[in-house]
Amino acid sequence: MAAESLTVIRGDQEVLHGLSFTVPRGRITGLLGPSGCGKTTLMRCVVGVQITESGGVQVLGVPAGSAELRPRVGYVTQAPSVYGDITVGENLRYFARILGVEASRVSEVMKTVALEEHDRVANKLSGGQRSRISLATALLAEPDLLVLDEPTVGLDPVLRVELWNTFTALAQAGTTLLVSSHVMDEAERCDSLLLMRDGDLLASETPDGLRARTGEEDLEDAFLALIKEREAV
Repeated sequence: MAAESLTVIRGDQEVLHGLSFTVPRGRITGLLGPSGCGKTTLMRCVVGVQITESGGVQVLGVPAGSAELRPRVGYVTQAPSVYGDITVGENLRYFARILGVEASRVSEVMKTVALEEHDRVANKLSGGQRSRISLATALLAEPDLLVLDEPTVGLDPVLRVELWNTFTALAQAGTTLLVSSHVMDEAERCDSLLLMRDGDLLASETPDGLRARTGEEDLEDAFLALIKEREAV
C-alpha cells in the first residue's frame, strides 16, 4: 500500500497535509499520534470512504475504494460494529452470509479472537469482547489488508497483550495490518511506524530506525524529539 501527496480538506480546514508513505506487505505498521492528529481520517482514505482533495492511495495495486478490494480489505472502527440483541455466533453467521463466506469460517474466527467460550448475546459482553466481535467479522473473508482504528482503547492490559498476539499471528500468516494507536508503548510491537501530528507525517521508520534517528532509546521520548525537531524548523 502507498499514499502519494494525500490531502484532505474538511470544511475550511486542511486535516491531512500532502502525506506520502508506503506500508509493507505482511507486516504490522503502527499509525501513532495523539488524538485528533488525523489517524482516523487517514484510515478512511485507505479503505476508500473519505473524500480527498488531492493525491491518493493505492491499495494492493489498485486505487483505494475500488470494488475489487471489498473482500480483500477488513476495517475495524473504534466503535464496535455488532448487533447487541443477538449472540456472537449469530452476528458472525449473518455477516458470513452477506460476504458469501463458508459457515466453517465462523468457528475459526471465533477461535482466533478467543470468543468461542463467550457465545452469548452481544449486549451481555464487555466492551473488549464486543470489539473482538468486530475484529472477527473483519476476519471472515480472510482479508489481505486489515485496518484497525485504535482497537485496544479501553481494554485492560491482559486483553491488550492477547489482541496484539493475535495481530502478530495474523501478520506471520501473511496479512498486512495497519493499526492506529495513541499509546506509544504499542509501537514496540510494530514492524514499522507512521508517526503523525496535526495532520502531518513526522516520520516513516522502523522502531530501531526511529531510535537511531533521534538518539533516544524510549520510543515515546523519540516521538517527542521528532516534535521538537519539527518545531525548530
